[in-house]
Amino acid sequence: MNVHESEKIAGILSKLGYGEAAEGEDADVVVFNTCCIRDNAERKAAGHIGMIKTEKKKNPSMIVAVVGCMTQQSGKAMALREKFPFIDIVLGTSNLAMLETYIPQVAASREKFVDIDENERPEVRENESFYRTSGTNAWLNIMYGCNNFCTYCIVPYVRGRERSRTKEAIKDEFMRLVDEGYPEITLLGQNVNSYGKDLYDGEYGFADLLEELAKTDGKRRIRFMTSHPKDFNRKLIDVIAEYPNICNNIHLPVQSGSNKILKLMNRHYTREYYLDTIAAIREKLPDCGITTDLMVGFPYEEESDFLDTMDIVEKVRYSNAFTFVYSMRNGTPAASMPQVDPEVAKDRIMRLIAKQNSITKELSKGYENKVFEVLCEDLSPSKTGFVCGRTDSGRLVTFPGDENLIGKFCDVRITRSQSASLFGETEV
Repeated sequence: MNVHESEKIAGILSKLGYGEAAEGEDADVVVFNTCCIRDNAERKAAGHIGMIKTEKKKNPSMIVAVVGCMTQQSGKAMALREKFPFIDIVLGTSNLAMLETYIPQVAASREKFVDIDENERPEVRENESFYRTSGTNAWLNIMYGCNNFCTYCIVPYVRGRERSRTKEAIKDEFMRLVDEGYPEITLLGQNVNSYGKDLYDGEYGFADLLEELAKTDGKRRIRFMTSHPKDFNRKLIDVIAEYPNICNNIHLPVQSGSNKILKLMNRHYTREYYLDTIAAIREKLPDCGITTDLMVGFPYEEESDFLDTMDIVEKVRYSNAFTFVYSMRNGTPAASMPQVDPEVAKDRIMRLIAKQNSITKELSKGYENKVFEVLCEDLSPSKTGFVCGRTDSGRLVTFPGDENLIGKFCDVRITRSQSASLFGETEV
């Protein structure tokens, strides 16, 4: 989501006549698109903002803007202006488009602007400008915001309630991306499974939208993220199974394997329900790559709760997992709960990572000596004369090739694996 919103920001700047600067110190405009989902992300953003102070002194005409989730927190916008008085523009998550208005005004008058839209249901903007930077993949927002209010998460407070784009607007943008030749399109939302509830009252949902998009002609892949387990229904599984251009790669964040912790997190499902959903996916999509998010050290987590998480990792056997130590976010219910000792959390995360790494390594071995269709995405960043791309199930493969292969589908035989990495040779 943040990557795609940065593409929107770059689109606005391009529309104003700006081009990408080779180096930060050469820039006429610097925009910080911030995230505050974790404390570390917020501290990192503040550090980067502080570092631009020297460049701003050298070039007083440089325009500095700070936008995104961090600024949307209560009182944060003015606090940023006080801490970093050289900031010219501060915007929230839902009015990034105002950059088009404020940047020329700052350039002309050096006036400063703070504009945070505090409406919980801001207007869904259409016909936005994009400066796409994701190579063979194009991001496509289908909805914004979140209604789930997990007790650890700040997203509903900084991104507002769920707002779906109309199916007509989504299909129009999808077809434009098809016409532009993108071989892969990824549908985006904080919880894509909730799509349409606010517009169509259950008469038309995410599975219906996905099916309509999958029926379009041409060779391409469709991915989506992110799914909430409580809304991942059997109809969606059936649609994915029916259409080969929908990738067999599902990100389904479980967060914890403990029913006690899931209830404290306000996740609205049990481990049993989650495992039933996984079983339904495996039945219809046996080769599906399933990934997840896992959190340790949540308030009240005991060793038995952590072992429940280890157990669910062993039962599901994720192809990959994004693992985190709980990060306290002010303003969320979990922030007022008793916190787990950081050393205990550190020990648990290391054990969890070791467990998942061993499973990923075992699963990687199963790819060896088999042929998979790979969409070539880019040159290998570490091996000259090689390219890299992903299988339908989301696994990254490195194989010999040059820039002429980028954007093409290649049949690749996997010759060896190394932990999460796969290596192969193209089939002639």
